[in-house]
Amino acid sequence: MDFKEKPVIGMIHLVHDSVDIALSELHIYEKCGLDGAIIENYHGSYSGVEKTLERASRLDFNLSIGVNILPNEFEKAFELASRFNADFIQLDHVAGQYIQGCLDYNSFIPLRKKLPEIKVLGGVWPKYYQPIESSCLEKDLLKGIERADAIVVTGSGTGIATPLEKVKQFRRILGDFPLIVGAGLNSENAYEQLCIADGAIVGSCFKEQNRTERPLVREKIEKFMSEVKRAREFKLNS
Repeated sequence: MDFKEKPVIGMIHLVHDSVDIALSELHIYEKCGLDGAIIENYHGSYSGVEKTLERASRLDFNLSIGVNILPNEFEKAFELASRFNADFIQLDHVAGQYIQGCLDYNSFIPLRKKLPEIKVLGGVWPKYYQPIESSCLEKDLLKGIERADAIVVTGSGTGIATPLEKVKQFRRILGDFPLIVGAGLNSENAYEQLCIADGAIVGSCFKEQNRTERPLVREKIEKFMSEVKRAREFKLNS
């Protein structure tokens, strides 16, 4: 995945654990010009992710395929990605200490070294996680750079816009390191945020009523992608 091209990655939330729905969403994303998709157990199960990856691996998708096993199950994500030749995994967080729990870095790092071909998109200070009181964002982001191929920035929840100032703050600290906006993007804020960030993970704004369990709406995807095109052109001309 080339972060210089501002890739757009669509979420597959595994509604009702339906592999057929997941595959149809992959086809829609491909036809609408997205660069990748993440198979995630948001509305489904580990088994549903496994079955979807198995079916998808037998089809000729022109998409980068990723895996996310919630909550932050990196060992399962790496195993599935390796078994089905997925391109990357996504993790809630790759650095920082949180009240809700922390990544087992001693187990993560050996797997990362063992499977270097699998890219890691990892959050720092992500949605639904509260950093412990002594946390320092700059230190955690610099640790994240050591552990991931791109850092994911989010706001407070799924479908809730990531504050623009937070995107700018991450950018100032990360410098040229790839930065992905991972929540709350839509056709109204995509241009502004993607003129700063290097890519997007998008899900709920593509759905009917912006609800993750609802069907995709192609017109919403196409409108969003037109804003992405503008942001890509801004980068080329800047």
